[in-house]
Amino acid sequence: MRRGSQSIAANPVLIGAATTLVVLVAVFLAYNANNGLPFVPTYPLKADVPSAANLVVGNEVRIGGTRVGVVKGIAPKRLDDGRVIAQLDMSLETTVKPLPKDSTILVRPRSALGLKYVEITKGKSTDGYAADATIPLKAATPAPVEFDEFLGTFDDKTRAAAQQQLLGLGNAFAGRGQDLHEAIQSLNPLLAQLGPAMANLADDRTQLARFVQSLGRTSAIVAPVAEQQASLFRNLDTTFDAFASVARPYLQDSISGGPPALDTATRELPKQRPFLANSEGFFHDLRPGVKALSGAAKDLSQAFVVGTPALKRSVQFNKDLKPTFASLQRFAEDPLVALGVQDLGQTARIANPLLATLTPTQTVCNYWTLLFRNAASVLSEGDTNGTGQRFMIVATPQGPNNEGGPSSGPANGPNADNFLHANPYPNTSAPGQTAECEAGNEPYAAGKQVIGNVPGNQGITTQKTQVSTDTPQP
Repeated sequence: MRRGSQSIAANPVLIGAATTLVVLVAVFLAYNANNGLPFVPTYPLKADVPSAANLVVGNEVRIGGTRVGVVKGIAPKRLDDGRVIAQLDMSLETTVKPLPKDSTILVRPRSALGLKYVEITKGKSTDGYAADATIPLKAATPAPVEFDEFLGTFDDKTRAAAQQQLLGLGNAFAGRGQDLHEAIQSLNPLLAQLGPAMANLADDRTQLARFVQSLGRTSAIVAPVAEQQASLFRNLDTTFDAFASVARPYLQDSISGGPPALDTATRELPKQRPFLANSEGFFHDLRPGVKALSGAAKDLSQAFVVGTPALKRSVQFNKDLKPTFASLQRFAEDPLVALGVQDLGQTARIANPLLATLTPTQTVCNYWTLLFRNAASVLSEGDTNGTGQRFMIVATPQGPNNEGGPSSGPANGPNADNFLHANPYPNTSAPGQTAECEAGNEPYAAGKQVIGNVPGNQGITTQKTQVSTDTPQP
């Protein structure tokens, strides 16, 4: 008799081995998920970027918001001029191969806490990068802007100007709602009549481009005497103001006497030849200046040539603006708008004392920028699995009433390091306070208890935030 064949399902050893093999493969694939599946072909590329701050191995590479690869390595690279940049080693999907050579690359943040990713904007070139090629530094455009650099744009002058602007707008709009309604309503007839005029100007038969070019050359010629011409028009304004009171009948009679005056001019103009000769000498002396402006005149005329197509497209743009202004008119005629503007002005006046107290914490002491910079730096270290929080454990001093446990009073010795130092409301140069940035700058008085503001002026110097690699301020 033949021995009956045994099924694999009936063998527990084979079932256990197969199950273990499946689990090992699943764990291996999960562990390497960030770097792509094994045995799957990839498209390796390198890229030079100005800075790889807060970028870690394993960060995503995206095109159009879709993940197409990961960053496999980051290494510094020194250029011929001495600068040090970062070179990224990227592993991309083969679906993007070959990447056009006019593509751009940018390191962008995913959150305010420092997580980054690499964004690639594909170009249209038919010439692409080969595998293991390097994307040059010139393709890393535009330059990335960090969050602390954005906050740094609001300097003292900008903040003061914004406050004055907000206050001025509040005062200007208060009680003038009806005037604004009438002004916006009067724009509608103007825009309706502006369409045909713009259509005529955009017509090629008007030769507007040639006119603008000639106007540019004329402006370059008369530029050296611009101040004299401005003085002439100011004087003419004064003269015409004086003539307004005698326009009729005196000026009218003067115009009626124009023909006899022309006859007189025919006889007298030859006597003006000395003046014309002097004018000729004047323009002769102007030639060096006009010659120096010839280069600028060419650029100006080119600007007018480039602007002609834009002027042609403005016809349709004006038509598209009509619904916008109609909506703006309805908004302006809403009686609740005036109340909203008044409430906005009242809000600004109420908030002024609070802003006056909080403003020096940033304008003088830079505390808000330091807060966001340090918050991002807390999670700036990481590995292939992500970033981790950086911290340091500081042991509490030993002795009676120390800060490490319950106490019956503030720490007060006897050890030199067991004295309480607490400043719950430090000076930040706010109105009524000492002009100092006390928080983070208090000296430690060994063997002495200090509760409240530290004696003396600690200055207004705090850590700068222009360089993203600075050590966080305590």
